[in-house]
Amino acid sequence: MHLLATYSGSIGGAAQAVDLKQTPGEIVVISAADSELAALAQAHDRSAGGPSLRLASLLQLQHNYSVDLYLEKTLAEAKLIVLRLLGGESYWSYGLAEVAALARARGIRLAVLPGDRTPDPALMAHSTLPAGEAERLRGYLVQGGPDNLDGFLRYCAHLLGRGEAPPAAEPLPVAGLYRHLPSCRLEGKRAAGGLPSAQALIIFYRAVIEGGLTAPVDALLDALATRGLDARAIFVASLKDAASAQAIAAHAGAPDVIVNATSFAVSSGGGDDPLGPFDCPVLQTVFASSSEAEWAASAQGLGSRDLAMGVVLPELDGRIFTRAVSFKAEAQFHAGTQCRVITYQPMASRIAFVADLAAAWANLRLTPAPARKLAIVLANYPNRDGRIGNGVGYDTPASTLAILQALAATGYTIPALPDTGNELIEALQAGPTNAARRAGGVALTLADYRQAFAALPAEVRAEVSARWGDPAADPFVVDGAFHLPVLMYGNAAVAIQPARGYNIDPKGSYHDPALVPPHGYFALYFWLRHHFAAQAVIHNGKHGTLEWLP
Repeated sequence: MHLLATYSGSIGGAAQAVDLKQTPGEIVVISAADSELAALAQAHDRSAGGPSLRLASLLQLQHNYSVDLYLEKTLAEAKLIVLRLLGGESYWSYGLAEVAALARARGIRLAVLPGDRTPDPALMAHSTLPAGEAERLRGYLVQGGPDNLDGFLRYCAHLLGRGEAPPAAEPLPVAGLYRHLPSCRLEGKRAAGGLPSAQALIIFYRAVIEGGLTAPVDALLDALATRGLDARAIFVASLKDAASAQAIAAHAGAPDVIVNATSFAVSSGGGDDPLGPFDCPVLQTVFASSSEAEWAASAQGLGSRDLAMGVVLPELDGRIFTRAVSFKAEAQFHAGTQCRVITYQPMASRIAFVADLAAAWANLRLTPAPARKLAIVLANYPNRDGRIGNGVGYDTPASTLAILQALAATGYTIPALPDTGNELIEALQAGPTNAARRAGGVALTLADYRQAFAALPAEVRAEVSARWGDPAADPFVVDGAFHLPVLMYGNAAVAIQPARGYNIDPKGSYHDPALVPPHGYFALYFWLRHHFAAQAVIHNGKHGTLEWLP
């Protein structure tokens, strides 16, 4: 027999036994749901002076010897045991029999409850508690949420003669307003800029509240509010659920941007998207089901399940994917309950990215059309003048002109335009391109470039400098400035996407996912972001290079 002396770790099959090494506690709860254990640990932290509590994962008690050890070291001294058994009696037959025998032999109060929402009289018959008391305990756990889990622990204490019985479980609504956080700190700055306060809405699953896993939602709300957005969050059972749709309509306000953390696609079921009537950008994010370490070690990143449900399917509804903002935390030892619990762990840098993006989309929406700034970047592969705006079966120059004309018709500040797509390309070819260093374009001084370059991560700066040398030696630099292939049409900029390798094996360098771009590539995007201050960028044409960048 190989015994693992450890506080955690589910076991594969029945090859190994696990000693949870828990000291006795007055109340012991055994459950297979990580979210339930984490939520109960949080409820224990909120309680004061109550009976001692031990939590254990049923997945760690699959080996018969593990059960024997737990009975001997922990359960034998308990006064109340609550067992949440998913799958019925046969799933944990040995453990159920031994726990029930122990409870009857020692006079321990025992509630055996199904692990899902469906009552199971045969399973609950193993309880030593009266049926009404066991059912009341089940109600708190089934309804979930912080208030009901607090009530669960208070009722457990009451069964042990500690305090009055709390009210029975209150059903957690199918959907509703979670929190409304008015904008803060940046409100004065936004008002000074002449823009009204933007509104942001977060949509997430009810199950996140049930399991006490709201840390990423709270982090997103705080991040949006500190960026000057009036932020609120609504929990739903599903975007396909009628009650959830009604809750969204009742509590959403008039959002300028929505951050959606639900999965799947409404359109795939033929239903109406409850977010559609708001006619605003919907940014998609993911609370990953993997750990950060698993995600970081994977060449794919998110697992197949998260990719399918959180990225691919939502795109059918027109969601704009951002990135995963939280991961399942590595099991953390919770001293109060002597259990390792797993929760969602938000990542501050990724929360900030999504909040910045949401603020940018809201800012674009609230900026009057005549003041909006837009850039259109044309693909150029291979890097010859005859391939600017290349597109198979697609007239990219004519499309670009049509986009500019449509923007001008809706109030964007865009003065006289070329008559044809060919004239647009000829105007670009009169200035600097990837194939020729001609006069014209727009200038970005080396001093401005170095300032922006210095703000990049040290690792990126080192890789770029090692591969491409000092920016002063870049082929686009003339007389102390980068000369970039950009045409200005009022508040619209039309640019040629720079080459990734300056015609050094262009086919290989174009598709190499490990090749860092040269200084001239950074220079164009620095100019678009920091000097032109583009609020949106459209990449137009076939085979742009962004998808290949490291």
